[in-house]
Amino acid sequence: MKKRQKPVPEFADEAAERAFWEKADSTEYFDWSKAKRAIFPNLKPSTATISLRLPEHLLAAIKSAANSRDVPYQSLIKVWLQERVRNE
Repeated sequence: MKKRQKPVPEFADEAAERAFWEKADSTEYFDWSKAKRAIFPNLKPSTATISLRLPEHLLAAIKSAANSRDVPYQSLIKVWLQERVRNE
């Protein structure tokens, strides 16, 4: 016999909902075996601004490589970093 799910309570605000789910067992409220993967195509990943000191000759070489690919140099740096992290 399947376990009967509890109804999800109404919340006054997001803070109350967050506090509830921090303590509650979601399996008492949802049957996760019926869950489907969600896709959010319009979400952009969060970013953080950093300061990075590079030797001038290295930055010039990166800018030259980016220029030859017709992409912004900061975008090229991000692509290169992502590739390196993926390969580690």
